[in-house]
Amino acid sequence: MPKMKTHKGVSKRMKVRPGGTVKFKKAGAGHLMSGKSGKRCRKLRQPGKTPTAVAAKVRKALKS
Repeated sequence: MPKMKTHKGVSKRMKVRPGGTVKFKKAGAGHLMSGKSGKRCRKLRQPGKTPTAVAAKVRKALKS
C-alpha cells in the first residue's frame, strides 16, 4: 500500500502542537481593521484551536 500524501492546503494553514492539538490563523484579520473593535482585533491575533474531532482529521491529512 502506498504512503499517504500530505494535504498541502492543510499543511500551509495549520500546525500540530506537541500535545496533538492543531493551531491555525484566524480569518478576518487581513485588512479593514478600523471598522472592528479593539477587543475583536486582539482576539484575532491569537491562534485558533480546532476541536478534538477535527484535530484528528487534520493530523491524518498532515501525515506523510
